[in-house]
Amino acid sequence: MALLAVALALGARPAAGAIRALPWYAWVGGLYGAVFVAMAAWAAPRLGVTVFLTLAIAGQLAMALYLDSAGAFGLARVEIGPARLLGIALVLAGVFLVRR
Repeated sequence: MALLAVALALGARPAAGAIRALPWYAWVGGLYGAVFVAMAAWAAPRLGVTVFLTLAIAGQLAMALYLDSAGAFGLARVEIGPARLLGIALVLAGVFLVRR
């Protein structure tokens, strides 16, 4: 809503052709942002902000690991290795330590 207000205040109007040319995944960011804010509002009071954000980061790392291994978005493939899995495991261990 804030970005819409700024765009309206500046008189910025994207071309319809440019909007139609966007790939489908360009629209996922807005949906993801809305879901993240809703989950933060629900989970942070129950888990604590530190635990919630650490779990969110662990989830992002796990998804990045998958996307790297799939070569998503035309990027070079990066195999999932033990060191990468250990890195995510250490982040999850951090969640455990923070929760204690």
